Amino acid sequence: MLTRARPDDLEEPPAPVGPSVVLVPGVYETWRFMWALGVHLHAHGVRVHVVPELGLNRAPIPDSAAVLGAYLARHDLRDVVLVAHSKGGLIGKLAMTSLDPEGRVASLVAVNCPFGGSKLARLIPLAAVRTFAPKHPAIVALDAERAVNARITSVRSRWDPHIPGAGDLDGAKQVILQTPGHFRPVTDPGLERLLLTRLTEQAGEREI
Repeated sequence: MLTRARPDDLEEPPAPVGPSVVLVPGVYETWRFMWALGVHLHAHGVRVHVVPELGLNRAPIPDSAAVLGAYLARHDLRDVVLVAHSKGGLIGKLAMTSLDPEGRVASLVAVNCPFGGSKLARLIPLAAVRTFAPKHPAIVALDAERAVNARITSVRSRWDPHIPGAGDLDGAKQVILQTPGHFRPVTDPGLERLLLTRLTEQAGEREI
């Protein structure tokens, strides 16, 4: 199914309900990584978008945030909920700040995001990963952007071997999933329920 899927397959459910969702994957993850979650949301009437232009998501965070912002503008998406994994949460948060002058992004749900960086990043000889070092300028600059934290739901697994302390973000809503690991929580049923609840609240609907 994944090989046949097209990026726009989930954009128009038969009976659309609530705000649009844009999926933002992590580093070295393509738009297909979160596809199963998108299929689940689409089955409940949610308009789901992906951003193929992010590629393998190895670009610097500001560059990727600009790509995301351009996608929102090009498709004229408003009142959007960003659903992100790992690095995608950093991209999403930056896209909510100076890159969103029209206020297109309503909220962000970030799963296992290294908001404070990862002390393990310096051990990986890849520039795209070393960006997550706690003292990297991109991490420090994002930490200073706190006005949007109240619109962020930070979801983390009970144990993440890649990002100790993942998800810690002052002022954000904090949710802990029982599924361990860095990647597996994206398929946790609890995450699916959380998203549907958040989308219901934002849409002002009783059911979704």
